[in-house]
Formats: sequence, C-alpha cells, structure tokens
Amino acid sequence: MPDRALRPEFWRHYRLNRLTVAEWEALCDGCGKCCLNKLEDAETGEVELTRISCRLLDTGTCRCSHYETRHAYVPECISLTPKSLQKHLYWLPATCAYRLVHEGRDLYDWHHLKSGSPTSVHEAGISIAGQAVSEETVDEEDWEDHIIEEPGT
Repeated sequence: MPDRALRPEFWRHYRLNRLTVAEWEALCDGCGKCCLNKLEDAETGEVELTRISCRLLDTGTCRCSHYETRHAYVPECISLTPKSLQKHLYWLPATCAYRLVHEGRDLYDWHHLKSGSPTSVHEAGISIAGQAVSEETVDEEDWEDHIIEEPGT
C-alpha cells in the first residue's frame, strides 16, 4: 500500500490525529508566519503579529534553519502536534493549513500540496518572504513599531 502522504488530498481523508508524521509535516505551507513574534494584550488576549521573526527563520525561504534541533537554540519554540493544536489555534495564521483542516475547510489553491510547487505560497503573496526582520536586529521594546497585518488575508 502506498504511503498516505504521497496520495492526493490525504488531508481530506484522515483526521489530523490520524496523519503520519510525514503527512503532518507536509501540511505546513512554508509561509513562515508562525515563526513571527507576536504581541499578546494581557487584558484582552488579542494577538498582534509583528514582522519580527525568530532568529532561526531564514526570511528568504521561510524555513527554520535548524528545524530538527530548534529546541536546543530556542527552547520556547512550540512543537505543533495534533494534541497541542487546539490550545494554539488562537495565534495560528488564518491561512494556516493546520487551522483550515481542523476547521473542516480545504487548503487554498496556492498550497504546495494542491499547486505542486513549493514556491506557490510565495508567488501568491501569502508568505513573509522578504518582509520579515530577525529578532536579533530589533530591540524588544521596539517590537510594537513592527506590528503588521497578516499577509494574504
């Protein structure tokens, strides 16, 4: 039997908690938005997106430069899993494939699993490629000056 991750539209046929590791990882669209630092209002819980990225994010490709070992560099980096998804939904991007599938919605046509191209997320203007700056270059007290609207929404 072929690997489910290689079959078309596997996300339509299986619940998130039934995906293989390869299928789960394949859902990531590579937009880089989840690697942007967010500011959360302590009183309202409102989350604001900044254009300031984790220091490990390659802002050109929107991929983590040390994905497999990222926790050694950034211990607070969140490992999104089917079990942890529910508690993280409030800050996941509106276009996030994990959010969409969780909500019973289909992936956008620009998603690489539909388009067949790993660059379609960038070509559609959904990713933060070329828009983000590393957290190493911005003082934390200046982060409010870098609040942005989510690209592609």
